[in-house]
Amino acid sequence: MAKIRDVRSPIPVTSREWDEKVVRAPLPVVVDFWAEWCAPCHMIAPHIARLAEEYSGRLLVFKLDVDAHPDIAMRYGIQSIPTVLFMYKGDVRDMVIGAVPYQVLKQRVEHLLAEVPQAPPEVLELEV
Repeated sequence: MAKIRDVRSPIPVTSREWDEKVVRAPLPVVVDFWAEWCAPCHMIAPHIARLAEEYSGRLLVFKLDVDAHPDIAMRYGIQSIPTVLFMYKGDVRDMVIGAVPYQVLKQRVEHLLAEVPQAPPEVLELEV
């Protein structure tokens, strides 16, 4: 486990961890629903990694393999991948489906961050 302030890359998440890590996350969350065989998923993977790096300490970025964890994909009605959810306190605030340019994802992140309160500094010391 790492402290939130040290996380600079996407975090793989499982069904078992979903509620604890994603739904109850103390920061806004971006979740990339993907699969190994999905070429468009691999196309946006560098964008997802860049978001994790650029917004470190302001949001958490997770990756969920839909083949390994179809229950979570079904819970959120994910029918196409890649799908990227933008969440806060367990609520889906926005969604992007398909391989999109980095700027589209960045704009959605900026919009999400503008909508939610900034986390207090002590949140950065929590482990994820």
